[in-house]
Amino acid sequence: MKLHQRTVAMAAALGFLFAPAAIAQTPAPAAPAAQAAPRKLISPFRGDATVEYANMVTKPVGANIVTTLTIKNTSPGPLAGFRLEESWADATGNLAGGDTYRHPRPLMPNEVINVTLTTPRNARMKNNSLNFVHANGNVKPKRVPKIDVPKTD
Repeated sequence: MKLHQRTVAMAAALGFLFAPAAIAQTPAPAAPAAQAAPRKLISPFRGDATVEYANMVTKPVGANIVTTLTIKNTSPGPLAGFRLEESWADATGNLAGGDTYRHPRPLMPNEVINVTLTTPRNARMKNNSLNFVHANGNVKPKRVPKIDVPKTD
């Protein structure tokens, strides 16, 4: 029993002896990370907006028809609730399917996005049409031969 008490006492003494050295070697806690700059709220564009689109390709992929295109916002402000609707019609003009793309955040001025629309293939599909809309007005699309994608740094 006395041997056990001596061992505990010796361990405690060594702990008190070496504890200051161990604490001195412990790195100081890192300074808290600087907070990111608060986001700046920008008022969305209201009224008739303009966009350009190019590189429209429609092709069958498996059991679907896939349409891809590149879109650029040419309006002076961001487009909130930007949406692209594709409608397919048969030879007589009856609706035969379609798909919708909704941009998850405001589409900023001069921002370029790639959109993919997938519609299940239907034997009645003859031609498609696109409808561009945003939350605060109409969108006037303009087809262009090419859209230059800005390089990101």
